[in-house]
Amino acid sequence: MLSADFAQPLTKPRRIWLDTDIMIGMKDKTPREVDDAIALIMALEHPDKVEIVGISTITYANYAYEVTQKILGWYNKTGRTIPVYRGSDTANDVGVENDATRALANALRKEKMPILAIGPVTNVATLIKNHPELIPQIEEVVVCAGRTPGLPFKPGLEKLSVGDYNFEMDPESFRILFNAGVRMVLSGYECSIYTFLGKTDIDFLANGSADDQWVYDQLRPWQQFNEELFGVDGFVPWDTTPLGYLTHPNYFKYYHDIPVRINVRQSDTEPTGTKPYLEVSYDYNDTNWRAIYAYKTLPGFEEIVIEDLKQASLKNRS
Repeated sequence: MLSADFAQPLTKPRRIWLDTDIMIGMKDKTPREVDDAIALIMALEHPDKVEIVGISTITYANYAYEVTQKILGWYNKTGRTIPVYRGSDTANDVGVENDATRALANALRKEKMPILAIGPVTNVATLIKNHPELIPQIEEVVVCAGRTPGLPFKPGLEKLSVGDYNFEMDPESFRILFNAGVRMVLSGYECSIYTFLGKTDIDFLANGSADDQWVYDQLRPWQQFNEELFGVDGFVPWDTTPLGYLTHPNYFKYYHDIPVRINVRQSDTEPTGTKPYLEVSYDYNDTNWRAIYAYKTLPGFEEIVIEDLKQASLKNRS
């Protein structure tokens, strides 16, 4: 038994809401991204750190609802039923209520909590727009978006520029969140690029249960598709770093209370035209928007991601 001098205080897990554009396994011409699914599996592996109160879907809401239920059925060993709600199907209808926004509003009426939003933030902006009285109930919104000025999004061998997808899908909803004064945490490309899952990192799934094999059968084509686009056989699990802010905050470096602006300039993903950029800089003196900005992942977090997937696989076999 530890002496009183060395005893660690017992802490309760943070109760959180997860808003996700999960699309793993969705049939399309090319493989669909898998990082939302990995983040969900990771969250389920840390019930001592986070307790998911509810999950809402954003874009392809019906498919997202079905695949989320599937993954929960396989990997939710917490002993708790986690409800899932369909949200905005298009991410361009802010202000239109849906099952997800109604459920999130009901949850916030009961308790304060953070929202982990790892897709476009349309559902969260709808809640804020329609229920401003609930803003004080939101502890913080943690998102996968944002950049420092001039930072190109060029994964792998830097063959191709990609956009700040979650922001660019619905910039107006980000504007609503910042104007509301919600505490914002940004953890996007700049932070996540330090984490990479290659072929050997996921081979164990191919030898697991039928459920693990299904996950492998989605992850492996995504790795190969990333090699076609970016020259490297593997992928960055982007959404794991916003989750990591809640589960393993010491594995990241941050800019605190950094000013935020939406700037419009020449597109870096299209040959012509302009587009908005969600950017942070201490040089921005003309904005009231502020955020915590995670800019670097420290060594060890990638191993946590892989180990969580391995532990989930082992539990699924027992």
